[in-house]
Amino acid sequence: MKRRSAPAPVVVAKPRRERPPKVAPPSTDALLPDHLEWVEAWGMESKSMSYVFRPSTLDQLKEVFVRARSAGRTIALKGGGRSYGDAFQNSEEFVLDLSRMNRVLDWNPETGILVAEPGLRIAELWRYIIGDGYWPPVVSGTMFTTMGGCASMNIHGKNAYDAGPFGNFITEFEILLPSGELRTVTRESDRELFHAAISGFGMLGVFTKITLKMKRIYSGNLEVTPRYVRNFDEMIEAFDENEHRMDYMVGWCDCFANGRGNVGRGEMHFARHLQPGEDRMLAQTLRVKNQDLPDLLMGFIPKSILHKLMIPFVNNTGMRLINSAKWNARLKPGASKPYLQSHAAFAFLLDYIPEWKQTYRPGGLIQYQSFVPADKAAKIFTQQIRLSHKRGIIPYLSVTKKHKRDDFLISHGVDGFSLALDYPVTAANKANLWKLCHEMDELVLAAGGRFYFAKDSTMRQGTPARYLGAEAVRRFEALKAACDPENILCTALYRRLFGEPKRAENLLSDKVASL
Repeated sequence: MKRRSAPAPVVVAKPRRERPPKVAPPSTDALLPDHLEWVEAWGMESKSMSYVFRPSTLDQLKEVFVRARSAGRTIALKGGGRSYGDAFQNSEEFVLDLSRMNRVLDWNPETGILVAEPGLRIAELWRYIIGDGYWPPVVSGTMFTTMGGCASMNIHGKNAYDAGPFGNFITEFEILLPSGELRTVTRESDRELFHAAISGFGMLGVFTKITLKMKRIYSGNLEVTPRYVRNFDEMIEAFDENEHRMDYMVGWCDCFANGRGNVGRGEMHFARHLQPGEDRMLAQTLRVKNQDLPDLLMGFIPKSILHKLMIPFVNNTGMRLINSAKWNARLKPGASKPYLQSHAAFAFLLDYIPEWKQTYRPGGLIQYQSFVPADKAAKIFTQQIRLSHKRGIIPYLSVTKKHKRDDFLISHGVDGFSLALDYPVTAANKANLWKLCHEMDELVLAAGGRFYFAKDSTMRQGTPARYLGAEAVRRFEALKAACDPENILCTALYRRLFGEPKRAENLLSDKVASL
């Protein structure tokens, strides 16, 4: 819409300043008390009370935006709810839970192309396609993330060094903008929006359909090879040695080790796809039944109670013993011998023990994940572990992966490596833990590193511009203004990193006042 020129000023004896017209107050009709719920971060460190809506159709989805606009409220998007921090929290505002929009809309086993709604979880996705000899091209460490969440956060997997992020395999998506416009987007039709909505952490619109290219597989099993390394230098060297002959790589390290030459000691797992003809039981290994994670440990202990048995060990002493025992497992005969493992068992290690996060109550946990260029990764990761020891807050679990750069606007990808560190949160350590994370931020930023919105709980306002660059942030904010001019889409994460957005009524008042 073209802005009209202001009329020529009229000279009067005593100029009188006109008051801007009053903006109608928000309607309370859209605030339904029965929709009020506690919304908790997956890491349980934070929670907030919000109005939660769970649409199952596109019309219901649009209605939530109508309600939000009428009530003068913002909307946060929630998929599987697996982000560790405040990525889907929106205190006293609306939360749009997309878990009921979970249908497979089209599947072509000849081409490997699948179309699905945003609430479809990876769990249902792999079960739907594996019988036809396919596997999702990129998966997270848990199968309970959703297609919409995977696209919004542009997740990565244990094959990130080769495949890149989830968005590399999206060929098309349909997105609902807050204005009500439904737009179909491809790389060719709108390159800028394509590369910003994927990675844009739900701030530009709502994915309503996602078209994804699946990976052809010739067995339900992978060949997995363990390898033990003494420090981060050896771990990174092992990544580099194996990247051209392995399909997946991941490392674990004992964060309690802090002696000379052993920071980063741990176990790595390399996995390769079986080639055509290698699996003589192909029809059986591709069955869902033979992929599902077992419900029992050692054949008789229900996994549903394991987290309760773990509680006495989730402290510094217990976790030191567990990490040490895992490291010493290398001494067992055959510890480094290759073995066959199902895709689900290898990919979804976080799902082996249901509700394991409950062992971190009452304070919960956060995950600090940094992405550092290859030539500086070992040094920075070593400094992070040493700094954690110095501050007296040691991570209980760590995961290391190799990555490559990508073309998405709000990207965490680097030509290098990532280290994810799980820290317990307590009333006594919280303030110091946040300070520790900020200290580690400076190490990562000085090395040219990046961060990941899906995992973040501690970044401060201004940090994204420091690693993404001012131009990338400017382009993102311009797209935000174009797709969501009223700033209806907002989360606690967005407020923390980019500041409080102006609400629709404030934008109108500002416009009138400027005339």
